[in-house]
Amino acid sequence: MPVDYLDRILVGDCIELMNSLREGSIDLVFADPPYNLQLGGELLRPDNSKVDAVDDEWDKFADFARYDSFTRAWLAAARRLLKPEGTLWVIGSYHNIFRIGTALQDQGYWILNDIVWRKSNPMPNFKGKRFTNAHETLIWAARERRTKRYTFNYDSMKALNEGVQMRSDWLLPLCTGGERLKGDDGKKAHPTQKPESLLFRCLMAASNPGDTILDPFLGTGTTGAVARRLGRHFVGLERDRTYAALARKRIAEVTPLTMEDVTPKPAKRQEPRIPFGVLIEAGLLRPGTVLSDLSGRLHARVRADGTLSAANALGEHRGSIHQVGAAVQGAPACNGWTFWHFDGEGGRRPIDHLRQQVRAGL
Repeated sequence: MPVDYLDRILVGDCIELMNSLREGSIDLVFADPPYNLQLGGELLRPDNSKVDAVDDEWDKFADFARYDSFTRAWLAAARRLLKPEGTLWVIGSYHNIFRIGTALQDQGYWILNDIVWRKSNPMPNFKGKRFTNAHETLIWAARERRTKRYTFNYDSMKALNEGVQMRSDWLLPLCTGGERLKGDDGKKAHPTQKPESLLFRCLMAASNPGDTILDPFLGTGTTGAVARRLGRHFVGLERDRTYAALARKRIAEVTPLTMEDVTPKPAKRQEPRIPFGVLIEAGLLRPGTVLSDLSGRLHARVRADGTLSAANALGEHRGSIHQVGAAVQGAPACNGWTFWHFDGEGGRRPIDHLRQQVRAGL
């Protein structure tokens, strides 16, 4: 990606602009395309006041065929720009997301997840003729089926979710309050401004600091603002000069976080492997030390060769920390690093604490 394009907003037709950028230069695309809402007239509240709905010209298409043609064109342009391991996020409502899903599959994208953004404060259905439309759908897709090394910061997502694997239904509020940009008339500047919390989660999940994020429908700049805060580069495309001006001002006011604060938690499988015997060699555990489970009821003795030995009603056991942990419990398997504990300063701790000390010193 030429430096001239990084961290800039380009004004014009998104397809033409994407076709002018360098192939294979983008790590992640986040797209919030027109919904093609097909509104049949004004939307009114029970008191006959008008709802500020999405009725802008940019959301209007003559028919489904023209919308589908537009969708295929921007998806093809985005796929050309993605690196082989790059991924695409696209968000939509029931009006358009199914058509987009078909189009991206037809072009070779490979769907990784569909995410339901459940809005905690949705607009009610004023006519009472349908269910309240309380969610939007995001599709997360790899550039192609063969993509194996796409970015997914699983451990960071788990940490954000209080140590529990993050699910594909996200409860997040709409963009309101001070985050909602207003025009000079006091009205919202853009009808579909997305909350920063939504972009925060997408970018934290599927990109890393220094990556380049493309938003072909930038609007008032949520993607650019979050990317800048999280230490990512962005390229924003927007055909409306008023929106682009608001986005530039908004993004310029963002203070980037430090690299230390935005670097994702490393995946356990990427951490260096530390055999149990290294703890003995390093003097962190001495042969003869007695380990126990958290309750203090089950015990095993550390041997100089990195094995454990234990004896209980089930018999004599000798083997790895995992094998002996499973044997004393009569269980099929065991994670010895978290099962076995040692007594140290601050009380009883899992031996994984010692393994982390060794990793920190590498």
